[in-house]
Amino acid sequence: MTSFRRLEDLIASAALLALVVLPLLEIAVRRLAGVGVPGSGPFVQHLTLWVGFLGAALAARERKLLALATGTLIPPGRWRDTATAVSSAVAASVATILAMAAVELITSEREAATTIAAGVPVWVGQLVLPVAYALIAGRLAWQAGGRGARGAALAGVALGYWIGGHPLLLEGRAAWPWVSLVVGAGLLGAPIFTVLGGAAAFLFMADGITPAILAIETYGLSVSPTLPAIPLFTLAGFLLAEGLASQRLLRLFRAGFGWIPGGTAVVCAALCTFFTVFTGGSGVTILALGGLLFPALQKEGYRDRFSLGLLTASGSLGLLLPPALPLILFGIVAEIPIENLFIGGLLPGVLLTTLIAGWGVREGIVTGAGRQPFALGEVWSALWEAKWEVAMPAVVLVAIFSGWATLVEASALTALYALVVQVVVHGDLSIRRDLLRVVTECVTLVGGVLIILGVAVGLTSYMVDAQIPMRLVAWAQESITSPFVFLLALNVFLLIVGGLMDIFSAIVVVVPLILPLGQAFGIHPVHLGIIFIANLELGYLTPPVGLNLFLASYRFKRPLLEVSVAALPMLGILGVGVLLITYVPWLTLAILDALGRL
Repeated sequence: MTSFRRLEDLIASAALLALVVLPLLEIAVRRLAGVGVPGSGPFVQHLTLWVGFLGAALAARERKLLALATGTLIPPGRWRDTATAVSSAVAASVATILAMAAVELITSEREAATTIAAGVPVWVGQLVLPVAYALIAGRLAWQAGGRGARGAALAGVALGYWIGGHPLLLEGRAAWPWVSLVVGAGLLGAPIFTVLGGAAAFLFMADGITPAILAIETYGLSVSPTLPAIPLFTLAGFLLAEGLASQRLLRLFRAGFGWIPGGTAVVCAALCTFFTVFTGGSGVTILALGGLLFPALQKEGYRDRFSLGLLTASGSLGLLLPPALPLILFGIVAEIPIENLFIGGLLPGVLLTTLIAGWGVREGIVTGAGRQPFALGEVWSALWEAKWEVAMPAVVLVAIFSGWATLVEASALTALYALVVQVVVHGDLSIRRDLLRVVTECVTLVGGVLIILGVAVGLTSYMVDAQIPMRLVAWAQESITSPFVFLLALNVFLLIVGGLMDIFSAIVVVVPLILPLGQAFGIHPVHLGIIFIANLELGYLTPPVGLNLFLASYRFKRPLLEVSVAALPMLGILGVGVLLITYVPWLTLAILDALGRL
């Protein structure tokens, strides 16, 4: 078992490292020879598919598949054990159905005999889908609990195999009992991908369409030309978080801002923003920086509740600043230029961080928390020490906006840059001791996200086929006459969505529904995108199931209620920021207008 575990880690990590190398090779060959590497683009896209689904299998192995936080609200003991057994059985069944659907896709592709490039068949690239789903199904069944729970989960696998082998069994029958079953399992703790994928599969089967359509949609999204940027930027963020970059940046920010009232709180907001820009998920930021920043705040005399609330809120700051992953994904789903989203998110992203920092200044004045004398020499010394980390955003933006590299190539360049800085320049990480571990952890996180995106696009496809977006537009135009009221209703809706779903699956599922609505009410698509992400960023703090609340509760070993109360002032402050972003479109569109990109 240990050797198989290591083999999994090696294959998944090799896929991600190959994903880094190919775009870099493309840049070099294009500059030297004037043409790119033949087949580089398609191979990079299929490597993303492998990284995503191998990572999902690793996430299942490590019990890190993303799930709704509602399952943790069930009291420990008999009730939670029963909930785990039921949710695992349903999840294993759905994973098996998806594995069978992927097999059907591969069978079709083998008959078509299409190729990726260089004579490599497409079905070879797709082979990871049924293998990963089968591994996930088996692991969900094994982790169900005791012997009885595992037996129930294995029965779920058998049921999924039978349904997958008779995909038209439900044709003409009501889908709602099955959909209710997977939604209920999700509330009990089943992974999010099984809720979205199961609902989509049963809805399609009720309409007489085999679940293979889900595998087709998953494959289509996974080989999107710009999707590889997500795992590559995530790798860069992981490399920064695993080294001592946070300590160097903390020293720099404290040297620059530590002299003002609340300086350490301002530094915490700025540092969390910087890291979330690259990691793309507040989980990494809170878990990686919490142990460093919380003691620093306590040492300076900040109140315990304030410190807890500040770090809980700051964990999601930065999602509006380039090259944050939600901006990239929104651009992919909405089919609008990602560079425009990068530009549009600048002022709103700075606004939200500034509001939290301003609350930190107030806390510093009220409590008289410790301050650090300003010393120009210390600023220059800290800046010199952290110069490589500080330069990273500039490397990304210059590479993209100069036209020197595509988004994917720039993300690969960023990952290489982070690796060289952490391993060669500073020596924080060792190639031999640390690289496999860091890359494996990154693949695991990426897999937990990409498998959700893959099935979510299938559910979206069903809703589009059912003309749900058109019906929503018609209803909204009949019921809402003012863009002001529409935006307010959108804020409320997205706040609820952000509290229940992770930001990535919410983008894939909800964006196709609201884009026609935004167009009907004359909302610029870039402005709509920034509103969307800002609201979901706020949803991370929304009680009782906001993701940041649970992560902070776990990281700081505090009761969930205590964390929720501590975060309420931050929720109100960021809520004001979201309203400003919503009703002052100038914040989003001013720079785009000045650059002539509207």
